[in-house]
Amino acid sequence: MDDDALRSASEQAAVLASALPFLRRYAGDTIVVKYGGHAMGDPALSDAFGHDIALLKLVGVNPVVVHGGGPQINAMLDRLGIRSSFVDGLRITDAAMVDVIEMVLSGSVNKQVAALINRAGALAVGISGKDGNLLRARRLTRTVRDPDSRIERVLDLGFVGEPERVDTRVLYALSGSGVIPVIAPVGIGEDGQTYNVNADTAAGAVAGALSATRLLMLTDVPGVLDANGRLIPELTAEEARAGIASGTISGGMIPKVETCLEAVAQGARAAVILDGRVPHACLLELFTSAGPGTLIRAA
Repeated sequence: MDDDALRSASEQAAVLASALPFLRRYAGDTIVVKYGGHAMGDPALSDAFGHDIALLKLVGVNPVVVHGGGPQINAMLDRLGIRSSFVDGLRITDAAMVDVIEMVLSGSVNKQVAALINRAGALAVGISGKDGNLLRARRLTRTVRDPDSRIERVLDLGFVGEPERVDTRVLYALSGSGVIPVIAPVGIGEDGQTYNVNADTAAGAVAGALSATRLLMLTDVPGVLDANGRLIPELTAEEARAGIASGTISGGMIPKVETCLEAVAQGARAAVILDGRVPHACLLELFTSAGPGTLIRAA
């Protein structure tokens, strides 16, 4: 072995050795990962993600993946000539649209994400929130106030749902058999109705129900930023709520932080908002001391 090859091998060995304390910390733990955004649309990042999730399973962690699929849904709706409208980032979903959404999320997207992990050497199985009654959902409504009359009215979003109950039995059965669950965020109502559930919200509900050690939310931003645009490495729940109240946390970051807060309140040990555009973001967060995102914990 020449000097360059020996130096490269030594560096790899040093990286593995430095990861040992973190491997011990998370051995046997459940990590829920919300997969979406740019990380899902970039082939190189997608391939890295599949390898990262496979590695987590192979070193004794129990990963559970919940994925989105907004761009893929938009592409299919455009092909079918179905127009979409949104309220607060939620797609108003009629009966025809919910069938298309289920087809895309539970079909092609779900199987593609599972295939990424399978190609990396682990065993992943794609399911939807309807399988095993995993994700019980109820109809989600939004209240809007008329700017002139100040009268509030309830806006009907159609078949958009929010998690009501998570039945974890199918997840424990899969994880206990060495299988990585890959979940499409499609829920089922008590009456058998199918609901389109926001992927972030679904991931938070699953993380809380599993009492996950971490909920990792892959996004297209570095994490939560302060008033000067600098990354905030860690927040307590109280600090996060104060940031929302003061306006420091604003716009599209608010629902992501609120999802993290809900997950922690329901039993997850902590939640992390991560930049999914960074290769191997999940491994950097879990197995190094320089976690790149914003961690939110109860206190």
